[in-house]
Amino acid sequence: HAAPFVGRGGALAPVATDRAVLFLHGNAGNVSHRHEIIESFAALPSNVLALDYRGYGRSDGSPSEEGLYRDARAAWDYLTKTRGFPANRVVIYGESLGGAVAVDLAARVRPCALVVQSSFTSIADMAAEVMPFVPRFLVRTKMNSLEKIARVRAPVLVVHSPADDVVPYKLGRKLYDAAPEPKRFHEIKNAPHNLTHEIGGAAYVAALRDFVDSACK
Repeated sequence: HAAPFVGRGGALAPVATDRAVLFLHGNAGNVSHRHEIIESFAALPSNVLALDYRGYGRSDGSPSEEGLYRDARAAWDYLTKTRGFPANRVVIYGESLGGAVAVDLAARVRPCALVVQSSFTSIADMAAEVMPFVPRFLVRTKMNSLEKIARVRAPVLVVHSPADDVVPYKLGRKLYDAAPEPKRFHEIKNAPHNLTHEIGGAAYVAALRDFVDSACK
């Protein structure tokens, strides 16, 4: 959980807000490698909950498709029940593999918004395109975001780059096409998969802020 901050005369100061971002990271690394993106969420302003799934970072256990979904749901319950954030003030944000986890969760609960960055339509589609990306524990899984996203009852923002070298851009566009309205697509040019947020820079953060402000009034 990270307190929100905004700049005031060049200094950072905490801001009271009842909005929260539930951040679900991708397959590579753990939450410690996402400091910059988490910091940008806080500057929306928003509280942030970022977690490592079972088997990632310092979390115990072994990863599985169902296990990742359960971890995300536990984080959602913690935010909305234990911490008391209203569901209609929580943004679910997933990047890459975490995008599939985010879509699954958003299809089961009702957040104020869903953001899917650099993600895919399904594991089957990914395996057909770039087999090396698929973690071994997921080879027999589905992660069918294409089917699930139609059940999301919240505004959707899909973010992708034509230069993504891991998840093909066309899969991001296909996922966007399947999403219900209201929805937005934000393209970040010349951004490899692991540099999407960095290259997107201030323009991306501004687009994210505009989307979240519109969706979570």
